[in-house]
Amino acid sequence: MKTIAILVVCTGNICRSPTAEGVLRSRAQARGLGDRLRIASAGTHDYHVGDPPDARTLSHASRRGYNLGAQRASQLKREDFHAFDYILAMDRGHLRVLRSIAPAGAKAKLGLYLEASAKWHGEDLPDPYYGGVQGFERVLDLVEAACRDLLQELKSATS
Repeated sequence: MKTIAILVVCTGNICRSPTAEGVLRSRAQARGLGDRLRIASAGTHDYHVGDPPDARTLSHASRRGYNLGAQRASQLKREDFHAFDYILAMDRGHLRVLRSIAPAGAKAKLGLYLEASAKWHGEDLPDPYYGGVQGFERVLDLVEAACRDLLQELKSATS
């Protein structure tokens, strides 16, 4: 069986991408795909390197059964474009950054996290950082829904 490496990316790696990493990892384990997927997250900027996810992210994820406490923010590196099969951006701004810094001959396929979703194909995952409680819940709703479709695609790719 083939192992697929996935990196999810947002700005500071404390809200959206740790949520996507945690949900994707948890759901992959539940579907028996944990040993076929290597999942990580990173930020396009170094604002929070070494920090845990935002306390609101941790709290809302925990209420849904996701433990993100071991995660620490990291910044995207050039070698990530060769180490991962997929690098999935949380929004089109991140995707533009990824495309502008991707080295020639990079192995990673770039795309949006919500691209796999039939319902939100091509849309941005909204940033909850400056908003209220609803923003963090909305991110979880979207990430969970898109995760189902993404895992189905990845399951086919690893078979």
